[in-house]
Amino acid sequence: MAQPEHGSGPRLADAPEEWEVRSTEVPFRGKKTSVRADDVVMPDGGVARRDYQVHPGSVAVLALDEQDRVLVLSQYRHPVRQKLWEIPAGLLDVPGENPLRAAQRELYEEAHVKAEDWRVLADVYTTPGGCDEAVRIFLARRISPAEGARFETFAEEAEMEHARVPLPDLVRAVLAGDLHNNALVVGTLALSAALTGDGPDALRPADAPWPARPFEP
Repeated sequence: MAQPEHGSGPRLADAPEEWEVRSTEVPFRGKKTSVRADDVVMPDGGVARRDYQVHPGSVAVLALDEQDRVLVLSQYRHPVRQKLWEIPAGLLDVPGENPLRAAQRELYEEAHVKAEDWRVLADVYTTPGGCDEAVRIFLARRISPAEGARFETFAEEAEMEHARVPLPDLVRAVLAGDLHNNALVVGTLALSAALTGDGPDALRPADAPWPARPFEP
């Protein structure tokens, strides 16, 4: 519910709510996700079917180096038939792994990098009209090469390109419509906003609560 805030417009916050589900079917189960069909009671008393993808959730990492460049990589994405520039990201598919550890793992696996300072940039639902995927986007700073052997990649990840791009260049590419990956777009614009606002140190801590995907510390 919107709450008034001194000196600005109303403070907005999404709120939990759950409408009655008369029946549920799972017509498809995949390796990591499934499709669910719910018959949902509408406010007027009618019932409408809502089909959506059930997703374990994801994490993404906007890694910023000492020259204020963002670590990005390109990967083929078959559903959209494009090779997209992205930030390191992955599924919450390891049992018992909290989001920060998952983000640290993805940064190591996809970029062979570690970071000493972690913050939460943003929490988003990618496509809430048709999927329950929730993504936590982290800011990782004070990065350096990871120890040990590089993680062995395969399938789409085997041919990833890597680059480090100044943040203003990424902002311009996003606004020009040249970059489309959800986590990259949100993370880039969120960090740009943070830098012109209270600064990265004012961002939420890396272990901030995440109601969409509750976790153990």
